[in-house]
Amino acid sequence: MPIVLSASIDAPSPRSVRACCMAATLAALCFMPSAAQAEETRITIGTASSAGVYHLAGRTLCRMLTTPCTAQTSDGSAENLANVREGAVSVALAQSDLQHYAVYGEEGFNEVGPDENLRSLFSLHGEPFTLVVRRDSGIRQFDDLHQRAVNVGNPGSGQRGTLMTLLDAKQWTLDDFSLANDLPADQQSLELCHGNVDAMVYTVGHPNDSVAQAIRLCDAMLVDVEGEEIERLVDELPYFTPATIPAGIYADDQPAVKTFGVRATLVASAQTDDELIYRLVSAVFDDLETLKAYHPAFDELTPELMISEGLSAPLHDGALRYYREQGWISDDEAIEEEVAEEAVEDSSEDNE
Repeated sequence: MPIVLSASIDAPSPRSVRACCMAATLAALCFMPSAAQAEETRITIGTASSAGVYHLAGRTLCRMLTTPCTAQTSDGSAENLANVREGAVSVALAQSDLQHYAVYGEEGFNEVGPDENLRSLFSLHGEPFTLVVRRDSGIRQFDDLHQRAVNVGNPGSGQRGTLMTLLDAKQWTLDDFSLANDLPADQQSLELCHGNVDAMVYTVGHPNDSVAQAIRLCDAMLVDVEGEEIERLVDELPYFTPATIPAGIYADDQPAVKTFGVRATLVASAQTDDELIYRLVSAVFDDLETLKAYHPAFDELTPELMISEGLSAPLHDGALRYYREQGWISDDEAIEEEVAEEAVEDSSEDNE
């Protein structure tokens, strides 16, 4: 027979029940962060197409943080820079050439003018300008693209921005192609393999899944991008550098490819919380080997390279604090950063 224990307990009064509930609610509110606080401590990183290294880099940075973090896809560098300006994302990835244009209000940023609040955190991998063609197309150099069908990238993407700079140097326009297709990076390899375009351009770190897909599915090949115009761009513009795509990373018989390129950079607004940026930067550099293990494009990364190359915007105060603590930037260099900020502000005033 089951044993039943019983006890007589006086029922609480309605007033005491209400008092207890109110006390519990107040206690919960005291320990629960407000919506504003939760939003303030979350980092949203603007990346690009899910097929590219930008999105992988953003996801990797989020994994390294204890702060809540989201890697957000986008149409690329131009959209990311616009979102940083508007406060729609905390930080974002952007090509070094488009970072430069945003800082000084040039090229596609003429109408909005210089972004005096744009700040650099660090640079990441090199991004060679990559020309991928169908092997049966007969295209063996960039000039062979004249009156051919080319996927130039979606508006706002870094690959399209770099291509337009190259076309200006060659005194070409998009009309010099028989078709200028504007599919995003995650769709262009299939467009190439289906024969709808003869070539695609991509400014990206290697190896890349989209490029690998084109080579695997339709025997596509990489083509050198060289010539006097390229040499002049590299000589005259600080955000361009000579680049080589290593041999054998897509196929055993794939030769090294000579081209030029930019660097991927991480940027934020000067208004983004200093402590938030400090935590992000310290998470990366305190465990740089973990970051490098996520993709072969990160193999070359060193602190010296990351805090210097491709950075047109002044360093963010949160990043600068960490670099000074590490002894990587001296007081004199910090003063130079302040001068750089003033130069950006002066440029903004000149454009008003």
